[in-house]
Amino acid sequence: MSGRDRIVYSSSHGRMCPRCAKPVAQCRCTANPRAARGDGVVRVRREVKGRNGKTVTTVSGVGLSDDALRELGSELKRRCGSGGSVKDGVIEIQGDHRDLLVAELEARGYTVKRAGG
Repeated sequence: MSGRDRIVYSSSHGRMCPRCAKPVAQCRCTANPRAARGDGVVRVRREVKGRNGKTVTTVSGVGLSDDALRELGSELKRRCGSGGSVKDGVIEIQGDHRDLLVAELEARGYTVKRAGG
């Protein structure tokens, strides 16, 4: 099977990775730009810039698929008792919850660093 004969889209799975021929949501190869990359460290940071003075805690570097990341974000928001969202692989939670999030993520087995100031 040559590179031109690979499946690009399947009606049952959606988009397929051109390198490993798995659905894009399950792909972990380097051909997928949305695949988890980095050093395996989850970074928790507090941001204010560009948010009209409102504090947001961001969690980045979690190597999960989009659906699993949304589920983790939902659980973390519930744990903090505040709102937030998941955008471009980054979990954003309203307010300063760094200590709580670091403890929660470490309890789940992640290697966590506090990033920023």
